[in-house]
Amino acid sequence: MIVLGCNGFTRGAEVFAEEFGAVGTEKHYVLGHDAGAALLVDGKLVAAVEEERLNREKKTSDFPFHAVKWCLDQAGIEFSDIDLIAVPWNFTPEIFDAMMLDLASTPMDPAEKVARLGRIGELFDKVLGREAILADFAARTGFTPDPDKVVFVQHHLAHAMTGYYMAGMKDTAFLISDGRAELFSSLTGEIRDGRIRVFDESIISANDSLGNLFASITRFLGFVPNNDEYKVMGLSGFAEPPSPNPFLEHIVQLHEGGRYTLCRPHDVENPRCFDDLFEKCFGPFEDTVEYKARLAAAAQEMLTVVTSHQLRALEARTDLNHLLFEGGLALNCVNNTLLLEGSRFEDMAVSFGASDTGVVIGAAVHAWANHPDNTAEVKYADSVTPYLGPEYDDATIERTLHEFGDRVRWSRLAEDEVIDQVAKLLTEKVVIGWFQGRLEHGPRALGHRSILANPKFPDIKDVINTRVKHREPFRPFAPIVLESDAPKIFEMGRKNRSPYMTFVFPVRPEYHNVIPGATHVDGTSRVQTITDEDTPLLASLLRRFTALTDVPCLINTSFNVAGEPIVCAPADALNCFLGTEIDYLVLGNYLVTKTDDPSA
Repeated sequence: MIVLGCNGFTRGAEVFAEEFGAVGTEKHYVLGHDAGAALLVDGKLVAAVEEERLNREKKTSDFPFHAVKWCLDQAGIEFSDIDLIAVPWNFTPEIFDAMMLDLASTPMDPAEKVARLGRIGELFDKVLGREAILADFAARTGFTPDPDKVVFVQHHLAHAMTGYYMAGMKDTAFLISDGRAELFSSLTGEIRDGRIRVFDESIISANDSLGNLFASITRFLGFVPNNDEYKVMGLSGFAEPPSPNPFLEHIVQLHEGGRYTLCRPHDVENPRCFDDLFEKCFGPFEDTVEYKARLAAAAQEMLTVVTSHQLRALEARTDLNHLLFEGGLALNCVNNTLLLEGSRFEDMAVSFGASDTGVVIGAAVHAWANHPDNTAEVKYADSVTPYLGPEYDDATIERTLHEFGDRVRWSRLAEDEVIDQVAKLLTEKVVIGWFQGRLEHGPRALGHRSILANPKFPDIKDVINTRVKHREPFRPFAPIVLESDAPKIFEMGRKNRSPYMTFVFPVRPEYHNVIPGATHVDGTSRVQTITDEDTPLLASLLRRFTALTDVPCLINTSFNVAGEPIVCAPADALNCFLGTEIDYLVLGNYLVTKTDDPSA
C-alpha cells in the first residue's frame, strides 16, 4: 500500500491575510505552516521533505507542490500508483457547527459575531473544507484524487502517530500539545496495537491553548510567534522566575484531572489579546534583555508546571511506562527533560517531527494502520531515520561548483582525507559548512546540513551569531557527541541517547571549561548524540577531532542564516557560504574555499 501524506494550503496565507489581518510572515503561521509531504510504501517511510526546503520560503503554508513531486520522483511512482492520500486535518461539518456554537456563546456585539461568522465561512469555503482541499490538490498537481481515497486525519492524532511510528510502534501513553488543531489544543491518551484511545476528559480547547499563550508571549517580546518560541526558552536561562509566578497567579488556572484554563479565551482575531495582562503582571514592556529574560523565565516555569500537571493525571490514568510527547510544545527541550525526570515514566520520546513538520508522516501512518484493506500486521519495527530528503551526487555538486564561476575554488578528497583535513581545520577558531547525504527532516539540523565549530573557544558563539547566523547574541549552540561518550560529559538522567536535540542536560562541572562554546549560561546543553550507524561520516569526524584536541564534542547548528530555511541543494549551500563569513564549506567530498579569502 502506497500512502502520500500532504500538508499545506494554496490560499491559506491569502485568506488569513485578507480575512483575519495576518501580516508579513505571520500569515503562514496560523494553520498549514511547515507544509510538506511524506511517502509511506508498505509501511516503510521512504521519503519526506518540507516545502520550505524546496521553495526557499521559510515556514511556508503553501500547497506542497514541490515536496509532493519530489517524493513521487524519489520513489519512481505516478499519482495513479497512490492508494491513499492522507491530510493531517479533519475540518468536518460537525466541527464547523461546533465553531459556530462557540461563537454564538461568546460575549460580543452581534454585528461582530456576524462579521466573524462570514470570515470563518470564507476560511472553510476557500481553504479548510474537504471540497476546498480536494480542489486545491487537483489544481496544483493536475491529478484529481478519488475522494474515497483521501483520508482526513484529526491533527492531534496525526501528531500521535508520528511519535508512535518513530519510537518503534510500541504501546505507549502520549501527550499532544500545540497551538490549536481543529477544535482542541492538547490531549492525552494511549496507543495499543496501533489503535489510538484519547482520554476525553483530558482534552483542552483551543480557547485555552497553552501553545497559543506561549506564542502570545513570543510576540509580546518582539519575536515571531509559532517560530521563535525557542528564543524565549533560550532567554529563560538568563534569569530566575519571579515568585510567585504571575502567569500561574493571574493567567493560567489548574483544575482537577490534569485540566487547565486561561483567565480569558485566546482570541485568534486579536493576536495581542494578552498584552495588557503581561504588562499588568510584569510592568510596561522594556526592550531590554533583563526584562525579557525575567518574563521568559516565568513563562518557561509556567510551561513546566502546566504540562507536569497534565502528566500527573496521565500517570494515574494509564499503566503504560513509555511516554510520547508531540506537538509544537514538545520542541521545548528544557521542559522535556524536567517532565521526564519528574514523572514515573521509564522513558520519553520526542521525535524529529514533533512540530507540524511531522504530521504528514503521522497522517500517512494513521491512514495505513487503520485502512480495512491493510491485512499486514501493523508493527513495522525498522528504525526510522530523519535523513529522508533530497541528496545530490558528485556530478551535481561539481556542476553546481562550476556555475559559481571564479567565486570559489575546490578540491575533491577521498573520504578519509575529508575526515582528516576537516578535523585539523576544526582545531582552530573556524566555522565550517557541512553538507552530506540526504537532507534531514524536521526543524533541527542533525548533521547532514549543519554548521560545525570547535566548542573549546568561549567566544565561538559570538563568532557564529554575528558573522554567520546574523541573529541575537544570547542564542546558544548545541553540541554533538558520540552516544557512547555522552554520559561522561553530560548528566543524562534517565536518557541514554538524544539523537534529535529534543532534550537538555547539565554539563558535568569538569567539562564546563572544555566545551564553553556549547554550554548555555545556565550550565546546560541541548545535546545531539550520534552513532556510527546513524551518521558514520560525522561520527568519524568527531572521533578524529577528539583525538587531535581532547575535546569530545563539536558545535552543530543549522546551515542557514536567520529568516531562511535550512539549505537543501548545493546551490543553497554555496549561496549561504558566500553570503556569510563561513570559513570553509564541505560539499560531499569537495572542500570549498572562497577565492577572495587569502587565508584559505
